[in-house]
Amino acid sequence: MSRSGSLGGKLHRGEVALDFIGNRRRWYAFSGLLLIISALALGIQGLHLGIEFKGGASFSVKKPGATVVAAQSALASTGIKTEVITQLIGNDKVRVQTGVITNLQSETIQDALAQKFGVNRDQIDTQVVGPSWGAEITHKALYGLFAFLFVVVLYLSLAFEPKMAISAIIAVIHDLFITVGIYALVGFEVTPATVIGFLTILGYSLYDTVVVFDKVRENTKGLTGGSRMTYSQAANRAINQTLIRSINTSLIALLPVASILFVGAGLLGAGTLKDLSLALFIGLATGTYSSIFVATPILASLHEREPAMQALARRVSAKGNVANRIVDGADALASVTVGTPARVPGPRTQPKRKNKKKR
Repeated sequence: MSRSGSLGGKLHRGEVALDFIGNRRRWYAFSGLLLIISALALGIQGLHLGIEFKGGASFSVKKPGATVVAAQSALASTGIKTEVITQLIGNDKVRVQTGVITNLQSETIQDALAQKFGVNRDQIDTQVVGPSWGAEITHKALYGLFAFLFVVVLYLSLAFEPKMAISAIIAVIHDLFITVGIYALVGFEVTPATVIGFLTILGYSLYDTVVVFDKVRENTKGLTGGSRMTYSQAANRAINQTLIRSINTSLIALLPVASILFVGAGLLGAGTLKDLSLALFIGLATGTYSSIFVATPILASLHEREPAMQALARRVSAKGNVANRIVDGADALASVTVGTPARVPGPRTQPKRKNKKKR
């Protein structure tokens, strides 16, 4: 059996256990640091929205030897004052994005690019988006996000319990905010493909959390009727039992996404693949982290506030104290027995009998 398989078996049987719930403050502090960095990135740099959201125009020219400098020179020759972003896609394609411009300005830019790169005007891929359409796309994306969160809360409340729904939503928002913050930090453009990636990672994060929660529900069934373990201990055991599965599932999901991100987007220069794969890569990693280090510890904290769980914790603690006293007494008795062996009566230790007088 492999080492990971052996470790997974020991974790599932409880022979080896990592204390995730007991160290929850450390995970909260680390998550808080990531959230602060994300908030600062959003506040200082903000998101680099694509033209689909803020409106504008995009011009793509495919020509061997095309450079960003040549595209910028062509745009400068038009004398149009607007926000300009120039990107090199692959080795032979340049994309120029501008703010909202008129149809006449769009035609002027197309003529300048065609003359600069020696191509026909109809060979330039042009996309013009008005500001009203971009605002509509933004609203639809937000509506889709809120609808997703509402359905998640409703489903988890019915299938599991409200506290699990609250914990899962906190973890999902945690993943989404960190992913958006990293986008703002690295300055990647947010496009409709990025939004699709965001919604996809929310589903994956929820899936991994539900797997852990299902094991928590199994371990805590009828827990208050005895005094075997507390809710936190049962939840911690559930995390250990599903830990290897979560790691393996995440690695299998991250490997193809990483190949799309670094090979497809990095080497081939596919911009759409980059937008989608980066969101997936960050989201899959944070989703796995949150299901283990955020969602389940929050769930345990919510349940430990219940009077029934507090009474259970007292019974478990009392039972542990009694067991410790029994063990201590047995150890003390064993040490006494070993240190001072009992004397076995023998011939020399028998009491002397009195001699009877002869009559």
